[in-house]
Formats: sequence, structure tokens, C-alpha cells
Amino acid sequence: MSAPAQAHFWLTGIGELTTNAAVDGDPCGTISDAAVLVRDGSIAWTGRADAAPVGAEGVPVVDAAGRAVIPGFVDSHTHLVFAGDRAAEFAARMAGETYAAGGIRTTVAATRAASDDELRSRVRTLVDECRAQGTTTLEIKTGYGLDVESETRLARLAAEVTEEVTFLGAHVVPAEFAGRADAYVDLVVGEMLAAVSPHARWIDVFCEVGAFTAAQARRVLDAGRAAGLGIRVHGNQLGHGDGVALAVDRGAAAVDHCTFLTDADVAALAGSDTVATLLPGVEFSTRQPYPDARRLLDAGATVALASDCNPGSSFTSSMPLMIALAVREMGMTPAEAVWAATAGGARALRRTDIGRIAPGARADLVMLDAPSRVHLAYRPGVPLVRRVWKDGVAV
Repeated sequence: MSAPAQAHFWLTGIGELTTNAAVDGDPCGTISDAAVLVRDGSIAWTGRADAAPVGAEGVPVVDAAGRAVIPGFVDSHTHLVFAGDRAAEFAARMAGETYAAGGIRTTVAATRAASDDELRSRVRTLVDECRAQGTTTLEIKTGYGLDVESETRLARLAAEVTEEVTFLGAHVVPAEFAGRADAYVDLVVGEMLAAVSPHARWIDVFCEVGAFTAAQARRVLDAGRAAGLGIRVHGNQLGHGDGVALAVDRGAAAVDHCTFLTDADVAALAGSDTVATLLPGVEFSTRQPYPDARRLLDAGATVALASDCNPGSSFTSSMPLMIALAVREMGMTPAEAVWAATAGGARALRRTDIGRIAPGARADLVMLDAPSRVHLAYRPGVPLVRRVWKDGVAV
């Protein structure tokens, strides 16, 4: 079952195809006994195999042999460019210590000291790890440099592996600015933003007690928007706060974490285009309460799932694990969780060319070694990703 070298082939014998093109009330657009035609790296046709159009004779064929096929995972929240290790911090949390985001500064110190080649090797290893688990689109944040030179370097290295680069200079206040958060924000919205923005598509801010206030976060977002960047927010992770309200007010593409929400927060998200990106790997790793995805979905909010892969609070790149946790701990159905990890992530990045298998979309495909997407939650921890194609090319 070797893949064609070119991004032009028939994928046939699909037992269950998840298209994410809503059909008859099914948001996953499920097609049984399906086929997909890939041409020049894009989806050219999808449907039941017995209805495939004629005229494609001679096109190479890949037989899924009854397996399920889903869109490639869209991981819309990662921090992959870093150095160092925080395994001791994880062990301490498992022994009962409370997570308070203070370990970020440990990673900043290690990252500043690392060479470009060391950081490049780490990020490319992690990207390969993500691809092997079915992730075909990655967002990568800066935020472990926290000075002009280091933040620019992280954005430049991230841009080597993804077009979805987020400037997160406002991650925490670095040690050299202790007690002078407003002065650090001046640097972020001034010289740092000017240096980083040519390498980035987005700007983000951690609006949380111990990080940045709503007023400081608003300055960061407004400056980023004025520089031509889209806006995102880290919010409501460690407790109730202003992150969700700020994100909705400013029209952010997404607000990420959403662990602690008031009824007003839920209503605001449901009445907006801002995606609630939930990061269950963090709750797994920090023993905080899991977000209530069911509450958000029932209110009509759009939910995405992402890994938040980082060395401190969620050192996993596994989107299948996020799906399993969302189903087991957050009240999502398997179909809702798979949609959130694919189409939901695309919405969080305001993309229409990924997260779905439909004509005109990129041919980012994952074949599971299972007859149904349900197995991603039903068989947690089992490596079910058999084949991955990015832009129609086998990974």
C-alpha cells in the first residue's frame, strides 16, 4: 500500500470518511464506503466510491481497506520553540505542589542560552512527532525569549516550519522587569512588536493574575492589530478573570484555556465569532479541573481542541490524547471532539482550506488503523494513525 510520490491519487475503500462538510444535521459530514480524489495537493472530489466520476483512469490508487479517514488535525495552540526540560516541575506537581505558571521563566533562561541550531533541531523533532500522530497544521507561539532579540529569533525559527506563527512576547513579565510590568508592556508594543511582526501572523497575550491585567492585555492586542496581526488571548486558565470578555470585545479569533467561566463568559462566546480553544493536556498535567465543553457546546459556542504542547504544563503533542480526554473528562461526544480537533482548530486560525475534506481544501488526510473515528477515544493511548498526507504528499 505504498503512497504515490506525486500529490495526485485516488484514496478508495474508505469505511468511514469524516469530511466536516455538514450533511443532514451531521456536522462531521460522514460518508460510508467512500473515496477521495486528490489532485495537485488539493481535494478534487469526495463521495461514495460507487458514485466516483469517470475519466480518472491511470491515477494511482491507495486502498484504505475499510479504514476510517479524517482530516488532518489542526493544532491551533503550541509552544514548540524552546530549550530545557521541566520534568522535575511535573514530578513536584504530581506530589501535590500547585501550578502557578512560574516555571515559564525557567524555560526562558534555557531558551535564551540555546543556539539557533539547538532550537531548530528541537522544533523540527517535535514537528515530526506531531506529523506522525496526524497533525498536519500547527500554530507555534513565541514567548520563551521575552526580549527583543530572543523573541525575534523564536518567531523566525517558528516560521521555518509553519505559516501560523504567534507573537507571545506578553507571556509573563521577565525577571529583569520584575515590579515594572507596564514598562515591559511598553517594550512589547514598541520595539519588540516592530521586530517580530514581519515573522508572525498573530499576536497573543496571557491575561491572568500573575501575568498581565486586562488593561495591559488590551494595549498588547490593540498594538498588534494596528501592526496588521490577528489577535488571540490566553485567558481564564488559573481562575475567573477578564480574558474571555476581553477576547470577545476585541474580536479575537480565539481565547484559549477557558477553564474557569462565568455564565456571562459562556454567553459572550456563544454570541461571538471567537472560538473557545480548550487544552485538556494542561489539566491532565496540572491536576486542575477540566473545562466544561458540554456547557459551551450546549450554549452554541464554537469549541476547538489543541495540545498546548510546551515543556511545563502540557508536554504532549498528541491530538488523539486531547480527543480522548475531551470525551472522557469534558462531556464531548467522539464526533464533537474530532470536529473540534480538525474543523474547530481551523476556525480558531480563521482558515477554510484545512480541517475538512471537501473540494478545494488542502489534501491533509489521516488514515486510522480503525473502522471509525470513535476509536480515537475508545482506544486511548493506542497509536491508531496509520498514514498521513500533507498537501497530498505522504508524511
